[in-house]
Amino acid sequence: MAEYTKPEAQDWASETLRGQWSTLVTPFTPDDRLDEAGLRANVRRVRSLGTAGAGCTWGMGEFWALTREERARVYDIVADEAAGDWPIGAHVTHTSAADMLALADHAEAAGFDLLIAAPPYFVTRTESQVVDFIRILADHTNLAVMFYNSPQFGIVMSAPGLQSLCQIPNVVGVKEASFDRDLTIETHRLIGGGAIISAPDEWVLFRGRELGFQQQVMFANTSDWRFDTPGAAFYVDFINRATRGDIDDEMYAERIQPIKSLSDQWWQRSMQKQKGALPVPMVKFWGQLMGMAGGRVRPPLQELTDDEKRELESDLQAVLSERLAAVDGE
Repeated sequence: MAEYTKPEAQDWASETLRGQWSTLVTPFTPDDRLDEAGLRANVRRVRSLGTAGAGCTWGMGEFWALTREERARVYDIVADEAAGDWPIGAHVTHTSAADMLALADHAEAAGFDLLIAAPPYFVTRTESQVVDFIRILADHTNLAVMFYNSPQFGIVMSAPGLQSLCQIPNVVGVKEASFDRDLTIETHRLIGGGAIISAPDEWVLFRGRELGFQQQVMFANTSDWRFDTPGAAFYVDFINRATRGDIDDEMYAERIQPIKSLSDQWWQRSMQKQKGALPVPMVKFWGQLMGMAGGRVRPPLQELTDDEKRELESDLQAVLSERLAAVDGE
């Protein structure tokens, strides 16, 4: 639960947004209802990995397929499981400013620590529109706001545009998920000293070491619960150290790179199949193989085929078996 005033939002973010942050899927039951028990179990499992915080109803949470009531219910469940002592973020993007503000109010009342928002997809074509829209949210709420820069929303903000957003007092930073590495680096260099800039992939940690900037948080991805298990949280351990400047190259090469390479292969394959849409079907099924609740995706997304599921399960089992054998051999 947020314990800062609006003018203190940036200082709070600088202290709190650190290490590995997770992105939660929204699990559904076989009859297409919100799987509340599964969501609770997922939060507990992610917390057990040592993950620093998590967000819900983000891109991987299928927010576009949820009713406003379902989004609010997810907020309530996640906040209940966080119990005021684990930082959580609510995604409140909506094409309607009124609905965005209503979601923000619900999240704040439920005990969330911060909000994340992206452009109101469909009609937004200029950076000034984005700044004006996010300002509506920031002026309305007492919570810190992270901006989500992603082509999934129809516009990618430039580094100067992101700088304009971060000049709004309680817009504390950017999840820079444009998949444009040059833009990510430019953003870090331009505004990383005064705002939280985070690309949700570990390449930025290695590149930052070369170029002289430090990303303090992995905000946020699914790699913790797709790569790690309780008692073997190699990814979370690596990120929590690397975001403090302690990059363990050997650990990354031996414990993370094999499963990350497999993830990259399936990520790109799934996005190509869906013409650029986020690979939520693949991620949900991968999570189920790791012990998470997932269930089906909602239309218009389409499930993996049975053959794809068998292939992914075989690929993942091979990588996990190799990792286990390496650990047992030490």
